[in-house]
Parts: sequence; structure tokens; C-alpha cells
Amino acid sequence: MKIKHTVLTVAALAAATGAFAQTSQIFAQDAIKFSTFQPGSTARVKAVGNASYAVGGDLSSISGNPAGIGLFTRSEMSITPEFNGQKTGSNFLGSANSASKSTGNFNNASVVFYNRVNTPKGADKTKGLLSLNFGLSYNRTNDFYQNAYYAGHNSTSSISDYYAQLANNSNYIDKSGHAILPDGALETMAYNQYLIDSVGANKTNPNDPYALYDSNVATGVNQAKTIVSSGGQSNFDVSMGGNVSNKLYFGLGLGFTNIRYNATKTFSESGTELYNFNTTFQSDYLVDQITKGNGFNARLGLIYRPENFIRLGVNISTPTWYNITDDTREGIATKYKTAQGMNDYSDYHSEYNLRTPWRIGGGIAFVSKYGLITGDIDYVDYTTTHLSGYDGDADDNYYIQKLYRSTVNVRGGIEARVTQNFYLRGGYGIQGSPRKDVLGDTKTISGGIGYRFGDYYIDATYTNVKNSEANATYAVNGLPTPIGNLSNQYNNVYMTFGMRF
Repeated sequence: MKIKHTVLTVAALAAATGAFAQTSQIFAQDAIKFSTFQPGSTARVKAVGNASYAVGGDLSSISGNPAGIGLFTRSEMSITPEFNGQKTGSNFLGSANSASKSTGNFNNASVVFYNRVNTPKGADKTKGLLSLNFGLSYNRTNDFYQNAYYAGHNSTSSISDYYAQLANNSNYIDKSGHAILPDGALETMAYNQYLIDSVGANKTNPNDPYALYDSNVATGVNQAKTIVSSGGQSNFDVSMGGNVSNKLYFGLGLGFTNIRYNATKTFSESGTELYNFNTTFQSDYLVDQITKGNGFNARLGLIYRPENFIRLGVNISTPTWYNITDDTREGIATKYKTAQGMNDYSDYHSEYNLRTPWRIGGGIAFVSKYGLITGDIDYVDYTTTHLSGYDGDADDNYYIQKLYRSTVNVRGGIEARVTQNFYLRGGYGIQGSPRKDVLGDTKTISGGIGYRFGDYYIDATYTNVKNSEANATYAVNGLPTPIGNLSNQYNNVYMTFGMRF
């Protein structure tokens, strides 16, 4: 089980303005990360802002609103690769920096099998259940790739102040009267590497049996943090959709999910260390995390056409129930100008269960031979995210209740049929931030083109995604928390190649 090195108060976490202190090793942050995703879709639907609940007739319906596959009148299949470019700008203690990363992935592969329902001879072939279609799809629903860097000069605190705070909260006195620190804990590593030291008994309270610790680092340090992450979430979906009288479409879907998240985070600090005669030093706090998980969910959807050109859609997605394993290595490595370098690491293996929130959505679409206008809205209550199966899950669920909120996600787009075979598309979407104290909504602008020729089609889409976040590594009581303010920008290109058969 991963050890929680400290139980930071909600006030301290809130002071971090959107970022848990990394050293607290709280699973709540990962739980929200894995609960925030975009439905998998084709390039066409991504171009109209990923708004597809009411449109139907697109392979995106398999993983979105399954009622949409009831609108198919032929079988169809497609594949969608993606190309991604990410850039993160940062501001930390008045200093600006940036970092970037490029990658490519397989985003979507889908197939729908059209199945016309036989009607009795002489019956009205436009009434009753007309078709019952089936669909399979693979979708990449979340990307975790990021390369971020920030650096600056801190004149108010050192991470060694945080190590000393941990030591003051965790040390105990053995039978011989010596202060003992927990084996493998961060504060013990810091003590062994001369970053903190015991300053004797608590003089303000002679009856206090615990020793006091303080930082060995002189005021004024250079600090930097590097974050490199990769991986993503994907769904394999199985859906069924039916058509009733060309008016009402219904659908049911099952999803089998997968998580792969890898992250390496290094917080570096350099300055003057007082213990060894004012020698200079550099110390790195390192975290390597590998998280894997599998889960399942279900979806129920309806689309109704009150008029031929109007479609109304409703989609309900159950929580995803995950089983997750987490392997984290955490440690400190310190180099001194006048002494040999030192490093200590601890490995933690954890297994836990995650239940993500329900997702309830609706949409409207106006469709004609000249194109379409579509819009979706989602409601997600992140406070219902729930963790279980490990020591400390009650603390994490408490943090989720206190720090997160419900959000409304809005998406919309337009498709214009320019010629018989050529289409232009554009869209916009806002995904609300799950944090109560952060207004870092994710905003997406999209545009694309499409070309149809016979039974084949090609769609291309560009999306620009922007959001912001705050990242804090440590928090010391009574001192300002050093926060890296990050501005993320993702430039993505999607290509869908499809055919009807």
C-alpha cells in the first residue's frame, strides 16, 4: 500500500490552487483525472465540437449515444488515426518557461452492421420496428501526454522546510530517548542526506517527548520542476440501436475500458546547505508512477424526430467501475560540492477500486440536405467519484467532496454541404473544471472538411484545445506555497477513412 507521507489539511490543499501537494500521494487527484474524458468519435463529429447526441447516423454513436446507430440504413466501417502536438507554458515565481511534445495514436476504429427487420407481408413497412443494428468500436477517450517545465528563485521557502514539517509530525522517541523517524519515509531520506537536522527538544513545551527538526538549507534557493507523462484511456464498445417508425430511435451500449498512465516528475532545488560549512548542493525529489486499470460501463440513449428536420437526443452513461493498480517509486537524490552524492528511494504498490460519476446528457440537431446544426450538453457531478479498497480511502473521498464539484459541459457545431460531395465543418466546446477553486475550463475549437465519393469517404479535422492548471509540489504551514501556473495547448489532427457496404 502506498504510504501517505502527510495528511494535508483541506485549507493547505486549497492554497495550492488546483494542485494537490504531490508528496501527499493522494489517489483523489488521479480519480478525477480518470473520470474526465471525451467520448470517442470520428473526425466528422470532432469537427462539429464532438456534439453528436442528437445527430445519429455516425459511427461515433457506438460510444456516444447508442440510439444513433438506429439511423443507419447500410453497414459502415471506418478508422481514425490522430496526430498530436502539445505545448505547455509556465509561470513560476515570476519566471516564464515552456516545453512541448508531439505524438501519434490510433484514435478510433468502428463498424456498424445494418440489420433490417422483416415485416409481415402486406404490413406498412414504415411503421413499427424497422431495423435493429449492431456496432463495435475502439476509442481513445483520454490522452495523458504532457511535457511541462517551470523554474524560478524562491526566497521564502525550501522543500527542506516541508521535509522538516513531516519529521516534526512523524518522529517518536525510543526507549533510549532518541528521536526516531519512520523507515523509508521522505523525512528520513532528507535527514540522512543532511537536508534537515534535529534541533533538540521542544523548548516551548518541556513535557513534549518529541524532537524538533529544522531545515539545513539557507534562505534563497533555485527551484525547478519537470513533468513528463504519457498514456491514455481507451474504450472497447458494443452497442445496439433500433429504429421505430423512423421517429423514435433507441440504443443500448456496453463499454470495456482500459487505463495506462505513466508519469515522471522531478522537483529540483539548489542552494547553500548550512550543515556542511555552507557548501552548495543540488537535491532532486523524484516520483515515477505507473498506473494501470480496467473497467466497464453502460449507456442508454434515445433520439426522437418530432419533425423530419429536428432531432432530440438523450443519453445516460453509468459510472465506470475500475480495478486499478499503482506502482510508484519516490525518493530524494542529493549532490554536494564537497561530498559524495546520496540517494534513497521507496517503492509502493497499491490496488484500489474507482467508481466514476454518472453522466447525463442531451442534444438537439437541425438537419437538412444543406447540412446540420447540432448542440449537446452534459451534466457530471464529480463529488460522486468514489474510491475504495485501501487504507485511507475515507480521506480521499473526503477530499473529493470538499475540493470538487458538479460541472456542465457544452458542445456545438455546424456542417455545411458545399457541393454534392464536399462538406465544411466547425465547432466549439467547453468542458467545465471539476475543481471548486479553479476556473480552468477546457475549451476546444475545431474545424474540418469531408469528401464523399461513392461508398467511400475521407474526413479531416483540426482541433485546438486549451486549459490551465496549477501545480504545487509541497506546502509548508505559515509560508506561501510555490505554485507553477501552467497553460496547456493541444493541436490535434484527425483523419477518418470510411466505407459503406
